[in-house]
Amino acid sequence: MIRRLAICFAVALAAWANAARAEQDSSPDARADRLVRAMTLDEKIQYVHTKVGHRDPANPPPSGPNDDVGYIAPIPRLGLPALHIDDGSLGVANAWNARGGDEATALPSGLSLASSWDPALAFDAGAMAGDEARRKGFNVLLAGSVNLVRDPHDGRTYEYAGEDPLLAGIMVGENIRGIQSQRVVSTVKHFALNDWETGRWSLSGDIDEVALRESDLLAFQIAIERGEPGAVMCAYNKVNGVYSCENRFLLDRVLRHDWGYRGWVMSDWGAVHGMLSSVKAGLDQESGDGYDNEIYYGRPLEEAVKRGKVPMAQLDRMVRRILRSLFAVNALDDRSGTEPIDYAAHAATAERIAEQGIVLLKNDGELLPLGSDAASIAVIGSHADVGVLSGGGSSQVRPVGGPALIVPPADGSPKGAPQMVWEPSAPLAAIQRLAPRAHVEFADGYDAAKAADLAARSTIAIVFAHQWVSEGWDVPNLSLPDDQDRLIAAVAKANKHTIVVLETGGPVLMPWIDRVPAVVEAWFPGQRGGEAIARVLFGAAEPSGRLPVSFPRSEAQLPPSAQGAAFREGRARVVFSEGAAVGYRWYDKTGETPLFPFGWGLTYTSFAYSGLEIPRSAPRDAPLTAHVTLRNTGERMGTEIVQLYVTPPDPAGKAPRRLAAWSKVTLAPGEAKTVALTLDPHVLKNWDAHAQAWRTPAGEYRIHVGGSAEDDRLSAEATLR
Repeated sequence: MIRRLAICFAVALAAWANAARAEQDSSPDARADRLVRAMTLDEKIQYVHTKVGHRDPANPPPSGPNDDVGYIAPIPRLGLPALHIDDGSLGVANAWNARGGDEATALPSGLSLASSWDPALAFDAGAMAGDEARRKGFNVLLAGSVNLVRDPHDGRTYEYAGEDPLLAGIMVGENIRGIQSQRVVSTVKHFALNDWETGRWSLSGDIDEVALRESDLLAFQIAIERGEPGAVMCAYNKVNGVYSCENRFLLDRVLRHDWGYRGWVMSDWGAVHGMLSSVKAGLDQESGDGYDNEIYYGRPLEEAVKRGKVPMAQLDRMVRRILRSLFAVNALDDRSGTEPIDYAAHAATAERIAEQGIVLLKNDGELLPLGSDAASIAVIGSHADVGVLSGGGSSQVRPVGGPALIVPPADGSPKGAPQMVWEPSAPLAAIQRLAPRAHVEFADGYDAAKAADLAARSTIAIVFAHQWVSEGWDVPNLSLPDDQDRLIAAVAKANKHTIVVLETGGPVLMPWIDRVPAVVEAWFPGQRGGEAIARVLFGAAEPSGRLPVSFPRSEAQLPPSAQGAAFREGRARVVFSEGAAVGYRWYDKTGETPLFPFGWGLTYTSFAYSGLEIPRSAPRDAPLTAHVTLRNTGERMGTEIVQLYVTPPDPAGKAPRRLAAWSKVTLAPGEAKTVALTLDPHVLKNWDAHAQAWRTPAGEYRIHVGGSAEDDRLSAEATLR
């Protein structure tokens, strides 16, 4: 009996060992190792630089979608399918020309998604984009834009997730997780300090290591830890005088040594300036043949390997990292690219994101939500009769059904700027559907006097105002272009019930703010943005968005490094003297009061905070959790985003507060809930440059709980020992 048991045990143990060995052999690392050992030098070189598929219609890729921004041919003898790479920040942007090409679901902007403060929604957005990418035949999306908004003039502000490293890192990390759940690799980008477009090809952002670690790099660190992106895209610009794609501090020290990153590093398109310098720094893949001065990772790299200037082991590591990331999410499996796409369901996701990203900035006299008793409504400006605005550049998505309108770029745009595209979701029609008994009339807004006359004859006036931005250039100032400030002032003078709906790529100035009772920030709301805006205006959807970026009263409030394109033109360097004090931290540090602070947003109900509880003393290495009671004191269902900020100990008393936790809570009228807020340990730590490590300082931490970065409704102290 004992012998039989021993035999059975031995057999079971052997089976377990064989299964474990098989599982290990099929791991991403093992699969990548086997392939690298089997590859020829030519095949390895093939894998470390990508071609551009849609640049030459006469010579399309031999398989898959003919719209790749990056392409690597298949290697049939090894069973390796082609690599199809596409832009994907706001959906599958596989239409090089907005006038033609494939269509995809156009998601709201990155700022819109960040305004939801909802990590689950960020995951859903990524899963939707990843699903469309996979079904179209792509296996890599250039998504995961996590650069902090240091300068709101930046033409790509709309793609990013705001000014705070914790919010941006969590939201982008979840978006990456969503994409990769669909067997598609996502990047995280642009590493690092890609905070402007003017001079992006050569300008250096100079900042000390402590400030960099505690701001922009912290956003990347959190996003990478949370999302585990398969690739990191290094940026065009220099950091402390060294190009990002040949910056050993960024790619070797921080990314691989400190963070233990195991994926591959690809260049932005045109960001490589030398072969040996970039290889030694840690770049694995050169992107987009023809964008750089030469194909550095083609013949030059091959010759360097043959002559021993680049060890074969280094090239093997570069290829292995690429393959490992692809295998880790099964991106090379089941690549039919012919499956149908549920565009209706994806449009509903886009609308849900737009609704939750809309921020109610002002609502004097409870003008909103609009009721069914409005006899007449004037809808004015921004082509609201045909659609909603989108941002320009590589993230531009050709929406399902095609663009509603394409017009020349806005006033002040540089020569060669792309055309402005309106998504096919008309706010006018959506408003008419929700107010069927009202007389709804449209004025284009080009003639302020005519618009004011229509407003004077209407019960309600809704002015749609826009600020168009695009990759490749920065806005000259934060004022609304095309004399829209004068239009708003004229309409507000004619009708005291004027609502302004902003479709902008970032913060704008509002010289008319005291004359307008209601202001709504809709950002670039995607292909169902018109419906989302109308639903919020009429209360069919509750406003729940909160600002992920501060709105200044004037440009003079911004730090010296954030003074726009004119400030940067002709310079070789921009010094970030504000350090880690980005956005609301800058206002806290300087004592300035913005027009609307980070985290700001109103609802159609009201909330009361009470009962803040937090341990008075706790170990530095233990989780620290605060509890607060939230009650809906209004008459409507509503959503509050309870925000916790911490001011760390500082002998000089100059440390600005930091967002450390938040919770999105929906309550019925009269309902109360105790909310737990566990402080994120990343935010409690400071970077010790001497020890090259994170340290949580001992001492007294000031805790602030409220509805924005400036709301000190509840406060307490906690001592970490």
